[in-house]
Amino acid sequence: MNLTEHYCHFFDDDEFVETDRPGFRRRVITGDHLQLCFWRIKGGAQGSFLHKHDEHEQLGIVARGKLDFRIGDQDNDERVVIGPNQVYLATPGVWHGDSVFVGDDEYDECWILDVFAPPRDDLRAG
Repeated sequence: MNLTEHYCHFFDDDEFVETDRPGFRRRVITGDHLQLCFWRIKGGAQGSFLHKHDEHEQLGIVARGKLDFRIGDQDNDERVVIGPNQVYLATPGVWHGDSVFVGDDEYDECWILDVFAPPRDDLRAG
């Protein structure tokens, strides 16, 4: 076995998988106790609804573009906009989503690195 292939993952464009939501592509790396989901989302893409994870903690880092979304109480209509190198934390039970994805100038994409602990079974397949 090539240990580099087992332990090191590279995020080449052709490694991203289209999802059932138009404009959403992802690459998922899953370990024993945490999971990284690297999202590449077309600017203006639709499909993010307000939701919460009862058993998973989610830490998100915006790498490109901007994320305009809601986070906090379900009834809170206040929106937050975060950009490159900014982070959000949705602990178990925290509502988040209803997102608007603002693409960057180079790719017209919003890149988000989401870390989940424990790993989500629905993302394991890639």
